[in-house]
Amino acid sequence: MGLSRRTLVTGATAALGAAVPLAAPQSATAKNVKSLDARIRRLFADLPGDVGVKIVAPGKHDLRVQINSSKQLFVASAIKTFVLCEALRQSDSPTVVQTISQRQLRLNASVWNVDSATFNPPHLSGKVSQRTALEAMILHSDNTGTDMTFKLVGANNVREFIASAGLTKTMVPNSTRVFIGYLLGALDYENFTWEQLVAAADDPFVNPPLNDVQSLASSPDDLVSYYRRALQGEFFENDATLNEFRRILAMGDGIWLVPLPLGVSAFVKGGSIDIPGFHALCIPGAMFFEDRWVYFCTAINWYAAAESDPATVGAFAEATRRALAMVKDALSD
Repeated sequence: MGLSRRTLVTGATAALGAAVPLAAPQSATAKNVKSLDARIRRLFADLPGDVGVKIVAPGKHDLRVQINSSKQLFVASAIKTFVLCEALRQSDSPTVVQTISQRQLRLNASVWNVDSATFNPPHLSGKVSQRTALEAMILHSDNTGTDMTFKLVGANNVREFIASAGLTKTMVPNSTRVFIGYLLGALDYENFTWEQLVAAADDPFVNPPLNDVQSLASSPDDLVSYYRRALQGEFFENDATLNEFRRILAMGDGIWLVPLPLGVSAFVKGGSIDIPGFHALCIPGAMFFEDRWVYFCTAINWYAAAESDPATVGAFAEATRRALAMVKDALSD
């Protein structure tokens, strides 16, 4: 569900053609891993706009691929992983699952937003569990579920967590609805209502998505650093909380939209936006196979005039798919 003529702050857009077969896998050797840098760079070389890539695989035949990895980019719903992490941190305990399953959140006009396939405003109202809201935020990139979570945990608490983790290029908005209000140029965007959002459905944006006021931004360096630590439990005190974090991220939309290689455990929250003149895609996360972790982020911002650009979406997603498949092949014994 989205504003007319727009796709906003959703998971990664699916516009893929038939996948191109990769060469037969080679056994992991230092030479094969070393050659990946140039091969992966070629995959992203002809894409338009601003591209950032970082792929890290610690351990034997240590792998590190970086393309403009420190650049801040608009990453859309990829920031929802930070909201998930802070929400679980606030309930961190051996009984975290019971806590977030029993805690009930209000579903009403105070949190309704567009691009909410799960909660389908304004047709659903009442109460839902916090766990359901978190799952909807990651699985369907549901903006209502996201804003329910922002309202509960506090955007400033998410920002404090981000700062404490040393992620200097990452920004989150007060809520996804506040972000849309700012893009529309609402005078009181911090209190932008559902009724105002519906009334503005056909209004043009007057502020850019990547800005220093209300934005959803990060860099490949930040996202890889975060996933590398979060998925190993650095930000949690209890194994139960880490397990729930991994479980929810294992449902992430980017896993099947790219898609990631078969035979891996994947943890991803993607993001995208399409509006006339500006487009973004971001696929950050991690995959685990053969007792090996690979952390990655591929991101692109580009400036096609049309509302949609399926050719670039498909080319970027295919480059990401091939890059991660090549990494898996090179690192597999």
